[in-house]
Amino acid sequence: MEVEKATETRKVDSEKWVYDSSVDHKGRVPLRASTGVWKASLFIIAIEFGERLSYFGLATSLIIYLTKVIHQDLKTAARSVNYWGGVTTLMPLLGGFVADAYLGRFWTVFFSSIIYLLGLILLTLSWFVPSLRACDAAVCHEPRKAHEVAFFIAIYLISLGTGGHKPSLESFGGDQFDDDHSEERKQKMSYFNWWNSGLCSGLLLGVTLIVYVQDYVSWGAADIILTGVMASSLVIFIVGRPFYRYRVPRGSPLTPMLQVLVAAIKKRHLSYPANPAELYEVPTSQKDRDRLLCHTENLKFLDKAAILQEGSPAEKQSPWRLATVTKVEELKLLLNMIPIWLATLPFGITVSQGSTFFIKQGTTLNREIGNGFLIPPASIFALTAIGMIISVTIYEKILVPVLRRVTGTERGIKILQRIGIGMIFSVTTMVTAALVERKRLGVVEKDPVKGSLSMSVFWLAPQFIIIGVGDGFTLVGLQEYFYDQVPDSMRSLGIAFYLSVIGAANFLSSLLITVVDHVTEKYGKSWFGKDLNSSRLDKFYWLLAGMTAANLVVFVFLARRYSYKNVQRSLAVADCYEGDGRDSMA
Repeated sequence: MEVEKATETRKVDSEKWVYDSSVDHKGRVPLRASTGVWKASLFIIAIEFGERLSYFGLATSLIIYLTKVIHQDLKTAARSVNYWGGVTTLMPLLGGFVADAYLGRFWTVFFSSIIYLLGLILLTLSWFVPSLRACDAAVCHEPRKAHEVAFFIAIYLISLGTGGHKPSLESFGGDQFDDDHSEERKQKMSYFNWWNSGLCSGLLLGVTLIVYVQDYVSWGAADIILTGVMASSLVIFIVGRPFYRYRVPRGSPLTPMLQVLVAAIKKRHLSYPANPAELYEVPTSQKDRDRLLCHTENLKFLDKAAILQEGSPAEKQSPWRLATVTKVEELKLLLNMIPIWLATLPFGITVSQGSTFFIKQGTTLNREIGNGFLIPPASIFALTAIGMIISVTIYEKILVPVLRRVTGTERGIKILQRIGIGMIFSVTTMVTAALVERKRLGVVEKDPVKGSLSMSVFWLAPQFIIIGVGDGFTLVGLQEYFYDQVPDSMRSLGIAFYLSVIGAANFLSSLLITVVDHVTEKYGKSWFGKDLNSSRLDKFYWLLAGMTAANLVVFVFLARRYSYKNVQRSLAVADCYEGDGRDSMA
């Protein structure tokens, strides 16, 4: 009776206050009416817009810069881009850990944005300071060593800044919505869609306006714009501070995982209790606002960590000897994610082609429109953003409402189903890219002098648009999956896990290029020549299409067997629901 009364009191009180372990900027329980939701997340989306504009303004032109200014050959430039992209998307694992364990998400974003700015400032100086700037391509064919060193230090400072900025900012935005409030929970489902719309808007300007300035004014002028935009977005982020909800870091989130494993090993000889309800759990209360997880049947050997032995009071036992059911289930969540993470890597490899070979293909085609205006090669990447915006908008405004009515669930379809749909598009992308490249090579064979300049650059439009549409399903789905399915204390790391898919895939793409180059050269002619016309990228694309299709079968098998997070609804009993059924954001 007392528990039911406490539950009812908390329900009434929670309409005014937010009881989800967050605090306001003064360390108090947040007032629901004046903090969080869209009034806070719009500031956060604004800085994401500025950061993505800066990032893609640099990233999509990087292979052009490396080949034209640094004078690297195609293979070396592609590897350099993949290495940089890999570091940039793996660094968030460190940044996410620091945010969750020590600094908190707000301060991690703030300090990493400063590092990001330092990288952009050095990048600008490397163009304007006489002792650092690149030599004129018409005068020399080797870059100045000082410029090369300054350039790579600058872009890797940007990688370091992105490492803290990217996972913390996105998860900080998700923190502005209360999972236990029905209206805010629905808004949170939309948040990731509109977050990616803001991201794509920044991408669009980055690959059009910034790339235009790089091509027709100077790289230095573009760097000045990127630096100014990033500085302005940081100011906007700071202005929104009174409206945010903050999660207080509680130390390393990995330590409790290790404690569960150690406790399970120590008690491996104990028998399972006949009733799972006998496993140890700490009841929640209004003061302790952490959510509890319900017991699941998978990975049962870990359950032994929660067995309470007779004659040993729970409060006197070490956490290395006794763990709660919630802590056990949190470790299970992480272990269940490993196969899904591995199964998304081939998708990441296909995505990495968009910023390397796809862009380089554009340099060989006719980019003229109107009265002699040449489209910058990297600007064709804007079609990916357009495809993603269209995909996300249709999904949010049309598919989700229809699917909610059909399935009777808040989400409409499960997260892994959304990811799988996007993977189908990635297979289609590589098939399309292979056919277009074969067409381009055929034109070159017929007219080696003019080459493929008789082909419009818009031949590349289908592959860019399709990969963008697929990203609207898979990339957004991966963000939701890794944010939602990790323990609540690890949500910055969850976003870092999502980013690490792309990071690891960049390294794997470089490794794959090296292996394919070696094998094809050994048994004939390498698929990767000094330039595109002497390469066989069409065969490489077919290889990627086959790998991705085979991997899709594996992913579907894993997704069908996957068990989503089970959250306890009430204070009274283990009243559970599977996260991606009733609602996946709780």
